[in-house]
Amino acid sequence: MTDAQRNKEVERQLAIMREGAVDFYGEEELAQRLDVCLKEGRPLRVKLGMDPSSADLHLGHSVVLMKLRRFQELGHTPIFLVGDFTARIGDPSGRNKTRPALDVDQVKENAQTYVSQVAKILDVSKVEVRFNG
Repeated sequence: MTDAQRNKEVERQLAIMREGAVDFYGEEELAQRLDVCLKEGRPLRVKLGMDPSSADLHLGHSVVLMKLRRFQELGHTPIFLVGDFTARIGDPSGRNKTRPALDVDQVKENAQTYVSQVAKILDVSKVEVRFNG
């Protein structure tokens, strides 16, 4: 791929990622990372982390999952990071009752529901699922 072709491809991918965004922070860094990945012939690895502090994802999660899907459609590799360690701790200040400390079994169960819900938006066969605990 020539420099001109690579620059055109970087701009094409950036235009797709800008769609629906009011503000787009980090565009210059993303352009640089895309350029390096295209030069090296490898996909970008894009991470999204969520703490399984409840059994279900909510509507707000769909916004970032749809952007992650766009990266996936462009040939990049989504990394879905499950914050299982964080969920076991909960909110240590005790102020947020929606984030109680959970036992290992509850965290695993919630994490499984997250992955099955993410599968409705992403091709999970092409997603790396990781746990931080």
